[in-house]
Amino acid sequence: MAVVTLLWGCLAPVLYVLVVLLSIAFLAYCAYIKYIHMKYDHIPGPPRKSFIFGHMGAFLEATKNDRLVFDQLLEWSERYGPVYRLNMFHRVIIGVTCPEATKEILMSPKFPKDKSFHKRIFYMFGQRFLGNGLVTAVDHDLWYKHRRIMDPAFSSLYLRGLTGTFNERAEKLMERLSEEADHHAEVSMLKLMNCVTLDVIAKIAFGVELDVFDNSSPFPKAIETCLLGLLSCARDLFFEFKPKNRAFIKEVREACRLLRSTGTQWINDRKKAMQNGDDVPKDILTQIIKSAGQEEDMTKEDEEVMIDNFVTFFIAGQETTANQLSFCIMELGRHPEILEKVKQEVDDVIGMKRDISYDDLGNLTYLSQVLKETLRLYATAPGTNREIIMDVKINGLHVPAGVTAMFSSFVTSRMEKFFKDPLKFDPDRFHPDAPKPYYCYYPFALGPRSCLGLNFAQMEAKVVMAKLLQRFDFSLVPGQSFDIKDTGTLRPKSGVLCTIQHRLNQ
Repeated sequence: MAVVTLLWGCLAPVLYVLVVLLSIAFLAYCAYIKYIHMKYDHIPGPPRKSFIFGHMGAFLEATKNDRLVFDQLLEWSERYGPVYRLNMFHRVIIGVTCPEATKEILMSPKFPKDKSFHKRIFYMFGQRFLGNGLVTAVDHDLWYKHRRIMDPAFSSLYLRGLTGTFNERAEKLMERLSEEADHHAEVSMLKLMNCVTLDVIAKIAFGVELDVFDNSSPFPKAIETCLLGLLSCARDLFFEFKPKNRAFIKEVREACRLLRSTGTQWINDRKKAMQNGDDVPKDILTQIIKSAGQEEDMTKEDEEVMIDNFVTFFIAGQETTANQLSFCIMELGRHPEILEKVKQEVDDVIGMKRDISYDDLGNLTYLSQVLKETLRLYATAPGTNREIIMDVKINGLHVPAGVTAMFSSFVTSRMEKFFKDPLKFDPDRFHPDAPKPYYCYYPFALGPRSCLGLNFAQMEAKVVMAKLLQRFDFSLVPGQSFDIKDTGTLRPKSGVLCTIQHRLNQ
């Protein structure tokens, strides 16, 4: 007892000082938050539910209840105007739907991507994930160096030469669909679209054959797990510290390691083949390695960034296109008059041909409109952000430097002020003679940081949809949901369940 009393006598002053210091630090932090509130509260926004946590609870609640966060952002945008404020701890985020500000900020290299978000996805739960890849790199010089390396692999001339491979990969999907039609089975079009886009990206980008249609490939599950991990990191700053999430976090780390080790192996195998003088495919991976070899100062970090870009392109090139195709099929199934019109165009342009040429793709004008309208309603990569590092004016409102600006094509594309009857699926919005949307439709982002794979993705989507429409009829299974699921990208919650039939004229 005397020992305990003695220890307490020694520790009590230390604990007292520690409590006092922590109290002072907490009060100082609260004072800083109050200062931030005073600095930015002239910007309209929804009421804060918490002085410290701000609006974080709204995002967590939406995620917990399986609601779409972007529907909440759309509601706030319509209620509070073209620029509105959100608070999270001492940070301020502004939602921007003003086209002029969207143009000024996204089209300029002066506004970098948000550093705090970059840190959370550079390493995901302690495992390197997207690192300094093209999508996430904040440093402009580093981004520009690797964008220059990647550019030749995505030139129109190079992609034109890949049309045959697009056809070849899409034929594997047609074979699978033919089997499903013969068995009169219900199929998840989302699942099949994920298979074909993964097959395309592996073959065209990296020269690798994957057995994706036999359900044995680990990659679709790994990609989905990584995206769900990314979503968890972005929405809940405390996710990693909650004991109930440990099993899932372990799955995310294993999925990250699988993707990065696969990238390392494929890159090293191709480098070795090139060094040995072997014949190698003239694919995107070869182009990347050749272009990287022209750099005089490639470092170990540059090698890691090549893997970062592998993971970025492997996920983005597969996931977003699969979702776009699935949403497209869903909307065509809901609008038989549009479906018949686009089928007629495919019949007129392609006829009975099995190999679709690059010029054929250019003549599929209405199919292009359908795919663009799909991305208007369902921007599968729905948002991007920029740091506002200097004072700006948005719609006449002064915004001091130090905030993160949030942009969402999903939000602006569903606003009545930009698109009449915005929830109506209407491909004629993108008729060649129709007025072009002014900085309110940007599913592939805008400016120097716009998506490098835009042309690749739309070539792939056109080939797959054209072949599908040429050979098959499909009907949506009654009673399924048309809701959207947020998994880091946006996908159809139902999976787009369809019955498939052979077209009678094929």
